Amino acid sequence: MTSTPAPARTDTSTPPIEVADASVVLGSTLILDAVDLTVRRGESVALLGANGSGKSTLVKTVLGLLPIRGGSVRLFGRDVTDRHTVPWERVGYVPQRVGAASGVPATALEVVRSGLLTPGRPFADRGRTARRRALDALDAVGLADRAQDHVQVFSGGQSQRVLIARALVRSPELLLLDEPLAGIDRASRESLAVTLADLRDRGLTLLTVLHEMGELTGVVERAVVLAEGRVVFDGPKDDLHHDHARHDELGHDRLDNCEHEHEHGSTEPAAHHAPVLTTSVSQAGGVK
Repeated sequence: MTSTPAPARTDTSTPPIEVADASVVLGSTLILDAVDLTVRRGESVALLGANGSGKSTLVKTVLGLLPIRGGSVRLFGRDVTDRHTVPWERVGYVPQRVGAASGVPATALEVVRSGLLTPGRPFADRGRTARRRALDALDAVGLADRAQDHVQVFSGGQSQRVLIARALVRSPELLLLDEPLAGIDRASRESLAVTLADLRDRGLTLLTVLHEMGELTGVVERAVVLAEGRVVFDGPKDDLHHDHARHDELGHDRLDNCEHEHEHGSTEPAAHHAPVLTTSVSQAGGVK
């Protein structure tokens, strides 16, 4: 498996993610309550919590998809409410995976090339350079030999790796993944862990939403746990397992056993000019 180029190290003193005292209200419900989170360059952070704890909402808020009631959110030092100043090309996003059959028929190569599209570059997925970059991204997740296969025939784990390749095609420095282990078999989870460990080792900053670390335990360095919209733990992953009182407070059995989260579903309002969240494997996976 060939490695994709390591991300450029620019503005090394500025954290990729800075969330300060952020609150989010959806309808009349307080979903995030005074959340603080800083993710530094090169870190691999797991965002943990039970269903409804606010994990996916926090990720979407970081991406500017949901308006904040108070506080601030910055990507690479730029306020996400000022969308035109945020360097989106440095950010990759892998949303919760959905069934491949729900999308328009597309090959893996076509899906990954679409990650190059932006509002200002409607033809960026065309040409030899785009093809080469897409093949490199597929190679990085071990699927270069399946480039011409339709994603509808892929397993859940393979579809997830295609979405990761789509997010990698622009060589981002920060990668956010929402429940990448959900709905895939053990072998696929182990393969995904190898892919993410390689990306982490080459300098990518990772923020991964998880119910439990599972096969990604070796990839994660730091755990942040949400409960009822608040950060209740933030520290080295090993400390989480030694904090038995905290486990009792969080209902850790629910963290281990609850099913794939569909937090707030399609009722969440999207911010104007936000990165598009789509529902098909042929469209999802990148920040535009």
